[in-house]
Amino acid sequence: MERLRVASFLFLPVLLPAILVSVSVQPVSGQRASAQTPNPASSQDHPAAPSSSVQPAPTPAPPIPANAPRMSKQTRFEIIREFETQLVYARAVFPMGTKGLKLRNGATSPNGLELQQALALSGPAIRPGDPSRISYVQIKDDHIRFEINGGPIRHKKWYQRIEVSGTGGTPVQTSGPEESIANPHGTYLDLYFDKYVPEMTPRQLCDLLSPALDFNARNKEEAYLNTVPPKVKAAIQAHQVLVGMNTEMVLHAKGKAPKKVRERDGETEYEEWIYGEPPQDVDFVRIVSDEVVRVETMKVGGQKIVRTEKEVILEKPDRDTEAKKEQEDRPANAPSLRRPGEDTEDVPKPADGASPIPPSAPPDSPQPPGSPGPGGTLAAGH
Repeated sequence: MERLRVASFLFLPVLLPAILVSVSVQPVSGQRASAQTPNPASSQDHPAAPSSSVQPAPTPAPPIPANAPRMSKQTRFEIIREFETQLVYARAVFPMGTKGLKLRNGATSPNGLELQQALALSGPAIRPGDPSRISYVQIKDDHIRFEINGGPIRHKKWYQRIEVSGTGGTPVQTSGPEESIANPHGTYLDLYFDKYVPEMTPRQLCDLLSPALDFNARNKEEAYLNTVPPKVKAAIQAHQVLVGMNTEMVLHAKGKAPKKVRERDGETEYEEWIYGEPPQDVDFVRIVSDEVVRVETMKVGGQKIVRTEKEVILEKPDRDTEAKKEQEDRPANAPSLRRPGEDTEDVPKPADGASPIPPSAPPDSPQPPGSPGPGGTLAAGH
């Protein structure tokens, strides 16, 4: 018994740390288990937000008072610091060239037929939904200019303005040949005010620029969807094509067509975009003059669905309205072939559409005095 007591005392220092370790590990393991196992009550009270949830649109800033004073120097520095080098998304199409867009009272110009002509001649510098960078902000008396993607004119570097003269005052070339000063990727936006640039906050300025620039979009697709009608937006998100869409909307909805076929239906030329291959559904999208006029879907079971009625109507420039506007803008003293006091409605028009030709006199008819005969010239002094 004495030996057992001695042996137990000898093993006690060895067993005691093990017992203490086991006791200390149990609470930790329980804590880990409780941390890994969610509490049903807590999960019901605070449900986890999905990762793809759409953030609500920010509330608009209060409007600028009508009697707001001129913008102070401190606010100018704050506006320039806030907007320069900021990434935005375009909500309007900017024509290429030295003529950008003007924004006044929520409306951009040029627009309508004038904008279509500028795009046809020069092409677009920025399309709706394109990411852009505000490179320069200049605050003038009655408007603020925002140069986008470097502006329409390429600015020189500081070392390109240095002039070095040699012996006898001969200038020495310090840089390479002059590059083209035009910047096809840059443009600008002028925000005009009624009297002067008033005092405002950066948030209020963002709201004023919202018809042309989007500061809240997170990607290009979201910025483009904010520029289309709600019905078109829902169709693009569902990857569907509606009759009346344009080609850009079709690209956002279905992507680039794997196959394209150009055909002619009488005098009308069209392009067929084909999506899908059997044994899957195949869509045939017919486009005439940048507009979807027919959508044909061949189902797997052989069913054929054809849609030709317009499902969405997009705004197009009214040529009659633009023509009337041009007539109103025409000066009163513009040159004309009409006689003084003669109106357009009073001008005689031939019934058959041909211009009346005055009858020629017979060859043997008597000529009036003082007029040269056939093939003759009038003598000097007569």
